[in-house]
Amino acid sequence: MRGKKFDAGTQKAKKKPMVPHGEGSEQRIRYRDDLIWGIHPVTEMLQSQPDRVTEIILQKDRRSRAWQDAIETARRMGVKCTFADRIKITGSTEPVHHQGIVARCASVSLEDFSTMLDRFRAGCAGNGKPRIMVCDTIQDPHNLGAIIRSAHAAGVSDLVLTRERSAPLGGTAAKASAGAIAKVRIASVANLADALTRLKDAGAWIFGAVKDELAQSIYDTDFNVPACLVVGNEGKGLRPLVKKQCDFLVSIPMAGDIDSLNSSVAAAVILFEMVRQAIASR
Repeated sequence: MRGKKFDAGTQKAKKKPMVPHGEGSEQRIRYRDDLIWGIHPVTEMLQSQPDRVTEIILQKDRRSRAWQDAIETARRMGVKCTFADRIKITGSTEPVHHQGIVARCASVSLEDFSTMLDRFRAGCAGNGKPRIMVCDTIQDPHNLGAIIRSAHAAGVSDLVLTRERSAPLGGTAAKASAGAIAKVRIASVANLADALTRLKDAGAWIFGAVKDELAQSIYDTDFNVPACLVVGNEGKGLRPLVKKQCDFLVSIPMAGDIDSLNSSVAAAVILFEMVRQAIASR
């Protein structure tokens, strides 16, 4: 019989806890302020504030009922589960007794993307021109915090992040945002290309920031439309599938020898060109 384990003496079936296959080895996690660990703290966070939990990492040799409940709760709430043979938290000044479970948490609650989408669609009604900011795999928390700060200063209150390969919304990002992280709404999506398609269906024009001589200058671009600005990864920029979803690829003209800007600086320059155009059109 599959899924059962029999004791040779009693022939009684024993249920075997489900552990996913395909993941393993040692998971080394750098100690940061976005981590919580231990079965009770993680379970409590999943039950009380699931929208703050972005991922739980579990050690496969644990078999308690509480451990299994945490997996079931996380999956029910749409939280990513990662399994490893061993978990090691590095960089802490004190021993970390994680009990085989670690959670990554955002310093703010995340909003459901569908709710953000509905608000954008409503903003388009009656010739409105809502703005939304999208970060494609921004991995440096300082950059992410600076982008959030610039977005808030430019009047953009809705941001979308990628669930995978995105910097944590922990203390570093919060500090870099100078408090703006608590004043904007943030959603996290698993498939950014699909999210951009849904934004276009809701009325958005997608502007992708790139370093490309063939892209049009931001100073020749009309941003006075319902707009979504997408900024890419610090090193590789926008991913191909994300770039494919953009209606316009835009770039910042450079006068000096350096041919690119930090992602957070580029975001700020383009956001405030949007602000300038909006003021000029009044």
